[in-house]
Amino acid sequence: MRSLRMPGRRAGAALLGLGLVAGVSVLSAPTASSHGYTDTPISRQKLCANKTVSNCGSIQWEPQSVEGPKGFPAAGPADGKICSAGLPQFAELDDPRGGAWPTTKVTSGQSYGFRWQFTANHSTTDFKYYVTKNGWTGTRALTRADLDPQPFLTVAYNGARPAMTTVHQGAMPSGKSGRHMILAVWTINDTANAFYACSDVQF
Repeated sequence: MRSLRMPGRRAGAALLGLGLVAGVSVLSAPTASSHGYTDTPISRQKLCANKTVSNCGSIQWEPQSVEGPKGFPAAGPADGKICSAGLPQFAELDDPRGGAWPTTKVTSGQSYGFRWQFTANHSTTDFKYYVTKNGWTGTRALTRADLDPQPFLTVAYNGARPAMTTVHQGAMPSGKSGRHMILAVWTINDTANAFYACSDVQF
């Protein structure tokens, strides 16, 4: 079959080549990964998104994006930068605000539904929930030393994807009273990252 000769064949070939390069660039560009946050108990990033708390910076527009290195507590964000996942654009989440972050009232040892909202779900290793030690006042940025060393709740997913709204039913830690922080860590199965959410609570 005879091929048709079109005017400007070389120019057309050059344009086609550019189109292929552009297409490859689009295909190889990093795509948005999974994103999410806790809203029960309400996290600091969601308080900012709700405008319940002001002077939050850019986190108010993307509460789902607190993503940092996984492997907590052995790895992950540095002490003092845990609530922001070490992202400088979200540093407002680490600011203790003199202990003035709004709290959610909870009861020690009581069954509770820890709820996540996802804008994109992803293959998941697990979710882990940590709580601060007794005596924590919320007047300094969160460090590993502030937390009980073991999570009080772990929910394994073994690579499965969570529903877009997911609730983990579990017991609040026992023996707690007063002001505390609950740190929720969502570990992604097929990337090097995890998502972090800090929720201020009052037992």
